[in-house]
Amino acid sequence: MPRRSLRYPYRILLLGATSGIAMATARIFAGRGARFFLVARNREKLTSVAQDLMVRGASAAETWVADLDDISLHEAMLSAAAERLGEIDLALIAHGLLGDQTAAESDFAAAATVLHTNLISPASLATWLANYFRSRGQGTLAVLSSVAGDRGRKSNYVYGASKAGLNALLDGLRNRVDREGVHVLTLKPGLVVTAMTSRLPRSRLFASPERVARGIVRAVERRRDVAYLPWFWAPILFAVRAIPGRIFKKMDL
Repeated sequence: MPRRSLRYPYRILLLGATSGIAMATARIFAGRGARFFLVARNREKLTSVAQDLMVRGASAAETWVADLDDISLHEAMLSAAAERLGEIDLALIAHGLLGDQTAAESDFAAAATVLHTNLISPASLATWLANYFRSRGQGTLAVLSSVAGDRGRKSNYVYGASKAGLNALLDGLRNRVDREGVHVLTLKPGLVVTAMTSRLPRSRLFASPERVARGIVRAVERRRDVAYLPWFWAPILFAVRAIPGRIFKKMDL
C-alpha cells in the first residue's frame, strides 16, 4: 500500500502530555495549528497544558484524565481519542518513570513498577495504535525510549532494561507494519533537564526539552526509524556498545 504523507495540521494524540519533553514538542506542533487529544493523570496540569497550546496556535486541545499505568483503561481512552480527533495522524507515547535503582536492587516491587510503566504500559498502547494505523494504511507512532536501553549499566540497569525491552518491541513492531504505511519511530533522548532528572547532578551532556523537541519534530517529518536526541548520543552509545564485555563489567558506569 503506498504511503500517504501527513499534512499540517496534524491530529495528535499525546500520551503523558504533562512531561517536559511532551509539552515542548506539542508547542512546536501547536504553532502549526495542530489539533490535540491530551492524556495525563494530573487534571490541573493537563488543563494548563491544553490552555497553553491553544494560546500558541493549536486548533483544538481536548483532555482525558487517566493513569496510563492502568492498562485496563487503554482501549476506551484510545477509541475516544480516535473518535474526538476524527482520525489520529501522530501518536506520541511520552510517559515514563526513572525509578530508584538502589531500591530496585533490594525490592523487586520497586523494579516491577519501573518495568510496568516503561515497558508494559507503552507496549499495550503501541499494540492498539499500530493496529489502528495499520487498518488505515498510514500514521506515525512515536515512542520515547532512552539511550539507557542501549546497554545495561550498574547505575540504572532496571530503567535501562525497561527501555531495552521497549526498543526491541518497537523494532519488531516496525518490521511488522512499516510495509503497510505505518511509521514507527523510536526516540532515544539522553540526559534532559526535566522533573524526572531533577535529582541528578547536571553536566554539559544535559539538553533542554526544547532542543529534544526540535529533534523529535525533525524525526517525525523525515520518517526516521530511530533518533538519538541530541545527535551526539549516537556516537557515544556506539562507543559504549563496542566495549568488550570482559572490560565493561569492571567499569563504573
